[in-house]
Amino acid sequence: MATGFFWDERCFWHSGGNYALTLPVGDFVQPLAAGGLPESPETKRRLKNLLDVSGLAAELEMRSAPEATREDLERVHPGAYLDRFKDMSDAGGGELGLRTPFGKGGYEAATLSAGLAKEAVRAVLAGELQNAYALSRPPGHHCLPDWPNGFCLLNNIGIAIEAAQAAGTARKVAVIDWDVHHGNGTEAVFLRRDDVLTISLHQERNYPLDTGGVADRGDGDGQGHNINVPLPPGAGHNAYIEAMGKIVLPALERFQPDLIIVACGYDAAAFDPLSRMLATAETFRVMTCQVMQAAEALCDGKLVLVHEGGYSEAYVPFCGHAVMEELSGSQIHVPDPMAETLAIRQPDARFDGFVSELIDEMAEIFAKMPEGG
Repeated sequence: MATGFFWDERCFWHSGGNYALTLPVGDFVQPLAAGGLPESPETKRRLKNLLDVSGLAAELEMRSAPEATREDLERVHPGAYLDRFKDMSDAGGGELGLRTPFGKGGYEAATLSAGLAKEAVRAVLAGELQNAYALSRPPGHHCLPDWPNGFCLLNNIGIAIEAAQAAGTARKVAVIDWDVHHGNGTEAVFLRRDDVLTISLHQERNYPLDTGGVADRGDGDGQGHNINVPLPPGAGHNAYIEAMGKIVLPALERFQPDLIIVACGYDAAAFDPLSRMLATAETFRVMTCQVMQAAEALCDGKLVLVHEGGYSEAYVPFCGHAVMEELSGSQIHVPDPMAETLAIRQPDARFDGFVSELIDEMAEIFAKMPEGG
């Protein structure tokens, strides 16, 4: 079966507000020449363009999807929030929550973004595709049920999971979030649930500043079904691969999911303006390989990646292409133009050893808590 790639040009037309990076323009904050938030359509569009130019797109099942329905949305988000969002969108746009501006039609862009994730999950669970990638925009993993933040207006992955469970095509779903920022929204949606395992690897105290700690393991029935892996700034390739091997993969084995979803942000990459990590295109390739092997062993290969952050317009396409090469098993290879530079910049052995000890300590903590559901 083929690998699916879900995208739609209309998602690229979603527009943000008058920002300079993450700062609202005004007072002493001067507008940038390019303007707007770092959550730009170009990181996503350039990834799609690179797939076209390399020829890899021709090997993928390229699809769009309908917008998520109101019923889909209301499984995660209260009606009052959706009504306010739609009214503001129809009236020309505005801003809800924190750093979530949108223009006219922003509601439709967000529901289409969620629809791409929902349809990717449906197609994989239906056996139409072996695995799939949803190039969703705007992103979703920071959006709480009634409070959008961090560029995220609807929780795309939460909506997709709830739709699959409502249809009876999946009961237990594991979410691995390797975006550099804590997946606080997805955590909040499923915090009290034992049928969804949420795992977030992120730069410690990046965004949000006050969430993502190791001690946050879930509430009530969800106790033990939330795992946060905060990594120190500067942790590079080896740290991510080790954390996956020692924490993420054993947790998946204990949980035995019917489906694995990756919240696939590329902002842990070394050139990202919103992080201080040293991941490379090869990091994302290897992590994709690790999770594919886990999916093959646990859930017949059922795996969906949903695009989240990543704000280097020049480098994100190479990270994403490496992921798609691995996901599809393609022989087409686009070399990382920064591979040599980033190999030199990786942490030295002393820092690697320090981070490895932290990962061992976290792995020991998480191993004591059941993740079965």
